[in-house]
Amino acid sequence: MLSVKQARETPPISAVMLRFFQRIARAYFRRHFRSVMMQHADRLADAKGPLIVYANHSSWWDPMVSILLAQALSPKRRHYAPMDASALKRYPILRKLGIFPVEISSARGAAQFLRTSQAILASGGVLWITPQGRFADPREHPLLFKSGLGALATRTPEVTLLPLAIEYTFWNERLPETLLRFGAPIRLAPGIGTEAATQQLESALADVMHELEKDSISRDADAFRVLLSGGRGPGGWYGLGRRVRTIITGEPLTIDHTKHREQPAMLDKSCDSMLRKKDPQ
Repeated sequence: MLSVKQARETPPISAVMLRFFQRIARAYFRRHFRSVMMQHADRLADAKGPLIVYANHSSWWDPMVSILLAQALSPKRRHYAPMDASALKRYPILRKLGIFPVEISSARGAAQFLRTSQAILASGGVLWITPQGRFADPREHPLLFKSGLGALATRTPEVTLLPLAIEYTFWNERLPETLLRFGAPIRLAPGIGTEAATQQLESALADVMHELEKDSISRDADAFRVLLSGGRGPGGWYGLGRRVRTIITGEPLTIDHTKHREQPAMLDKSCDSMLRKKDPQ
């Protein structure tokens, strides 16, 4: 049970604003990407207890990814994320979504991060972290995390850590693909130090990123499950011309060059059925 002090430390979430931003996130991905595709989606859907999802940080789109995944795979839990305090000042509305400020590179900020994060985990919330602390190309290695994630994980008993690899890549279509892969859940050994924990978590995410990279290079859409479908076909006057031609000739219209497995997008179905259906990976 949460203490009064922990309850005060837990950031507020506005249900109305969250639904609004969920719609914005879906619309943005549908407009700017061919698809959002997943591997091992069940690892988030089935997670229980205190949970930290930590991911590589290569793009402005990463927070939008967390909004999509939280809605599709874990809609019954509350989700939170830290953000640099100076950046959050420019977007104060994000505080209503469970985003909380962190003063980067200060002892005071580190202590506040630990207090807020531990209150979130004690409340049953899910914490999303990009521990590199900056934008970094997914091919950049070693990953070199900041110490905050390791410090938090070693101070939070029974916490599960879930690595998430993210790539944005062009395959054979006009629009790029968002590719996502969850790694196996991690429980740190009791008594492990912050430095050793950080190295273990870095290694685990690097392995997941490498596996995702291999499937990205292969361009095998069947290796993924569609989370969200976006724009299709070449678009513009060329796309319109192809559609007119099929009407005149009666030939079938082939929109895609990349064949995706025939399946409904996960965000087009009810949350209950999403949670019941296991990932085929």
